[in-house]
Amino acid sequence: MGVGLIAGIRLGLVPDLAPFAPRVRPLGTLFLNLLSMVVVPLVATALFAGIAKLGQLRTVGRLVARTLGFFWATTVVAIVIGFTAGAAILPLGRMTPDKQATLREAAVTDSTFISRAAEGIPGSARFIVELIPANPVRAAAEGNLLPVIVFVTFLGLAAAALPPDKRMALTDLADGATDALIRVVHWVLLLAPIGIFALVFPIVAQFGWDLVKAMLAFVAAVIAGALVFIAAVYVPLTPRGFLRAAFPSMLMGFSTTSSLAALPTMLDAADRQLAIPRTIAGFALPLGASINRAGSALYQAVAVLFVAQLYGIPLGAGALFQAAAAVFLASLTVASVPSASVVSLLPAFTTIGLPIQGLSLLIGLDRIPDMFRTMTNVTGHLTAATVISAVESERQ
Repeated sequence: MGVGLIAGIRLGLVPDLAPFAPRVRPLGTLFLNLLSMVVVPLVATALFAGIAKLGQLRTVGRLVARTLGFFWATTVVAIVIGFTAGAAILPLGRMTPDKQATLREAAVTDSTFISRAAEGIPGSARFIVELIPANPVRAAAEGNLLPVIVFVTFLGLAAAALPPDKRMALTDLADGATDALIRVVHWVLLLAPIGIFALVFPIVAQFGWDLVKAMLAFVAAVIAGALVFIAAVYVPLTPRGFLRAAFPSMLMGFSTTSSLAALPTMLDAADRQLAIPRTIAGFALPLGASINRAGSALYQAVAVLFVAQLYGIPLGAGALFQAAAAVFLASLTVASVPSASVVSLLPAFTTIGLPIQGLSLLIGLDRIPDMFRTMTNVTGHLTAATVISAVESERQ
């Protein structure tokens, strides 16, 4: 996978090869489709078996509380690190007046996309209502994972209340299906070098380094913040050898910019290398892939400072606190729209008076920060499962 990533970057920077990018892109789409094909059934079988085996409702409630508590606590820390990294690095890359004028003109042109995409973000009431799927099959077909998780959780709790013989028959079936789906994942990963190359090469060929250099300070702040967050928060909480086991999942998230695409490799690493019980991995990892957005929150904190600096808008302590609260709340919802982490910044921008057109500037360069924030998210999912597994084992 590393070879495919490096090859995609290096060849994407060769101007003569740019015309071949559209021909390569379908291979990347095919690779993503193969991974996505197993996500929903793998989540359903692993989560069902995990909940059903837990048995007692008290155990499930404790696991939910600890998982959500870990997600929320690390998200707050990520926001603080994001503001710190932005304040330290962004002043090094102030735009000249000419570039500011050009970027503002482009922002006005692209603002209609922001308005349309923002309409797809559910409000708090709608978000809560849509957690309970009227049709679980439809939710699964649309790839809306969070309602599927809610339905499977209820089904697992009901199975846990059955007599042992009936419960065992269902959990054995779910375990067998999970093993078969993980085997499919292993087959798909044989194509990972080609798939990752086909994903990275067209992106680099399309944007080149000119756009990257124009916002180098912003990208550097996001990268530095993400790496510091992983090293200072996640690594100390995990055992030795964790990064080696997590690296394929981190690279998958980095290359695909999708926690869901990395979910099969996360479940595989948790099962084979990290020795996390399936009852915990089958619950914490799918839930994390749906609602754990510490890396995205860190990115959004840097983005708020970046746009404020770009437009020359000073932010006091009160505005920063309001922005942090808006970013934290945005990280709790899942928006099924393009560049969701960018578009979901709309409430934070509205709260502190930043121009909405600034979101358009972030979308043009979103791919590179998206790689690092998704890698951070994926690392957080596995860290949460590892920590919760260690805490649960101490109670036994």
